[in-house]
Amino acid sequence: MTDRVHVQAEIDTWGTILLVDAASTQVDEAALNAGIDEVKSYVKLIDEFFSPFKETSEVSKLRRKEITIEQASTLVQEIWQLCERAKELTRGSFDPWAVKKGFDPSGYVKGWAADNCIKILKKHGAENIQINAAGDISVAGGLGDGKPWAIGIRDPDNKFQVVKVFEVSDGAIATSGTYEIGSHITDPHTGLIAIGALSATVIGPDGGLADALATALIVDGQDGAALLTQPELADYSAWVINRHDKTAWGTTNLPNSPK
Repeated sequence: MTDRVHVQAEIDTWGTILLVDAASTQVDEAALNAGIDEVKSYVKLIDEFFSPFKETSEVSKLRRKEITIEQASTLVQEIWQLCERAKELTRGSFDPWAVKKGFDPSGYVKGWAADNCIKILKKHGAENIQINAAGDISVAGGLGDGKPWAIGIRDPDNKFQVVKVFEVSDGAIATSGTYEIGSHITDPHTGLIAIGALSATVIGPDGGLADALATALIVDGQDGAALLTQPELADYSAWVINRHDKTAWGTTNLPNSPK
């Protein structure tokens, strides 16, 4: 095939709308739609395992201490270990064990699962992909013809105004803040609502870790810039809006943004 086939879908899951955009010059529309069908099944499965709002999920059972992590599925154990690593890298500013009622990995799972949705669609022949899970975005292949995806960052106080745009071809971009459900991030160090930053965007190769780092920067604010100097996070960059005066700062390795 040489013609570019393009499909889009909206999936109601994880308490939000997952937006899927996929295109290819190698397969037909039926193949891409088959990929979207598998994505729909996958995100439903992830919700069944990890939702803290479903009484039957393994995460809910862990939170009620009905099972131990050793009794949980391999999938949940994997996320537990990834969250432990993210907690270590953020020096405790991302801590899914510090929330009310216990372990809630939602701040890691969305970005991680979005990355896996990319893999599913690639398996079905998609070349240009964007998965948008309400602030956690994974992309692959750019828009086609060598053009990157242009990802806009909204003003936390005005969702209709874009204050920054980043160009990303492959990887993840995660934004945390007060956009959809208000001030909901807890500072694990104090147990109070996090006040370090108004909005934090992290760009990097891994959606789950980018999501966790964005949460940590909401907690730490400008003090969190030191986190990104760790060798393990050399491929991650951040752009943060300060809480009190709405000025912004970013790391020196930010990707290009359109003029």
